[in-house]
Amino acid sequence: MKRREAREQAFILIFERSINHDTTEQIIDAAEMSNDIMIDEFAEKTAVGVEENEDALNAQIEKNIRGWKMSRLSKVALALLKLSIYEMMFVKDIPVSVSINEVIDLAKKYGGAEDAPFINGVLGSVAKIIGEKDE
Repeated sequence: MKRREAREQAFILIFERSINHDTTEQIIDAAEMSNDIMIDEFAEKTAVGVEENEDALNAQIEKNIRGWKMSRLSKVALALLKLSIYEMMFVKDIPVSVSINEVIDLAKKYGGAEDAPFINGVLGSVAKIIGEKDE
């Protein structure tokens, strides 16, 4: 599975957790028991990492959604923000620009008309705070 596809799978896991409030591991177990879906290792690691670091991710989101409240964000936008910010903060081998671009593509696919520009703005602000990672 390509990294882009694995990232999309990670987004779906993060989004699903926001709806049914199961743990990521419970969602993965249920998906794999259905025999229809095999969860990619990168997707699992990323989704679990988002779950484990949710407080830090939420803090970054809250700092950068000027004029908005977390409760007003769509579940799609929130899941995508968490995914990208997690990668920016904790995944050393993914450049910040790649993480942002990939999530924007997912926002265009899964989000509403305003989600992609909004997410892009928030992630641009986060990137300035976090800075580019050393390669």
